[in-house]
Amino acid sequence: MKTKRGIYIVLLGLLLFALVAAWQLLGNNSKRAIQYLYIPTGATYNTVQAILKREDMLVNYTGFDAVAKLAGYPDKVKAGRYKITRGMGNYQLVRMLRAGRQEPIKLVINKLRTKQDFARFVAANLEVKADSILYLLGDTAFTKAHGTDTNTAMCLILPDTYEFYWNTTATKVLNKIAANYHRYWNDERLRKATAKNLTPNEVIIMASIVEEETNMPDDKGKIASVYINRMKIGMPLQADPTVKFAIGDFSIRRVTGVHLQVASPYNTYTNTGLPPGPICTPSKKTIDAVLNAPDTKYLYFCAREDFSGYSNFATNLTDHLQNAKRYQQALNERGIR
Repeated sequence: MKTKRGIYIVLLGLLLFALVAAWQLLGNNSKRAIQYLYIPTGATYNTVQAILKREDMLVNYTGFDAVAKLAGYPDKVKAGRYKITRGMGNYQLVRMLRAGRQEPIKLVINKLRTKQDFARFVAANLEVKADSILYLLGDTAFTKAHGTDTNTAMCLILPDTYEFYWNTTATKVLNKIAANYHRYWNDERLRKATAKNLTPNEVIIMASIVEEETNMPDDKGKIASVYINRMKIGMPLQADPTVKFAIGDFSIRRVTGVHLQVASPYNTYTNTGLPPGPICTPSKKTIDAVLNAPDTKYLYFCAREDFSGYSNFATNLTDHLQNAKRYQQALNERGIR
C-alpha cells in the first residue's frame, strides 16, 4: 500500500512538473494585448532582458530566461521591432525573436518641406539616425546615382506609404523611396514632361510651388499653366511660397515688400526660372496636375477675395491688378498682415 502511495506521489510530482514546464513553454507571458519590443542594432541578450523588464512587458521573466537559454537565443539576438500579443508563450516568443521575425512599419510620407523635416520624420519612426539621412541627401555620389543633385535630392521623396523594418539602414531606406520615384516616372509621364519642355525634377519643383499655392484640385493645373507661360517669356515666377521657403518662415500669411528682398536662389521675385530645388514634397496628384496643365494664356493669378481657396486668373496686368486690389482690401478688412 505504501509503495503504491509513493508511486502515486512521484507520478503526481512528475505531472505537476510537466504542467509547470508546459506553462513555462506555452502559457501566456505577455502583460498586454499588443506591445512592441524594439531591440537596437548590436544589442546583447542582457540588453533584451533589460528592455523587457524596463518596459514591464512579461509576466514571468525567469521562465523566459530558461526557455531562451534552452533555445540558444542569447547567441542569436537579432535587432528589430517585434510584436508581442496576449496569449504568446515563452516558446512562441523566443522562436520569433530567434528567427528575427519582425513586424514591419508603414511609413506614411505626406507633405514635408525640408531635408531636415524628412530626416527627423524618418528618425522618429525608424532606428536610423537623422544625420545619416542628411548625409546621403547631401552626398553627390548618392544623388547622382538617382538622377538628382544635392539641391534636387528631395524630388526623390514622393508622398506615399512605404513599408520598412525598424532597423533598416539609411541607404536602404532612401534606395527604396528612390525606387518608387523611378517607377512613378514611366514613359507616359516622361513624354508629358518633355512636351512641356521640363525635366522630371523640374516638374516636381513646379508642383511643389503649386502644392503650396492651393488646396483646390481644379486650380492646380491652371496655376501650373501660369508658371509655364511665365517661364516661356522669361518672366519671374513671383511665387510667394518660394519666398517663405527662402526665409524659412512658413507661418507668414501675407508676403510684403520686406520679405521680397531676401537674398536667396529660392526667391522667385529676384530670380527668373524655377528655384534650385522643391520647396515641399508635392502629392502625386499635384505632379500629375502639372503634367496635365491646360494650354492657357494666363500670366497672373490671385487668391479670390471670398477666401474660398480658389484663385482669379488673368491674361494681362490690368485685370490682375484689379483682382489683387480686391484681395488686398479683403485682407485689410480681416486685419491679416
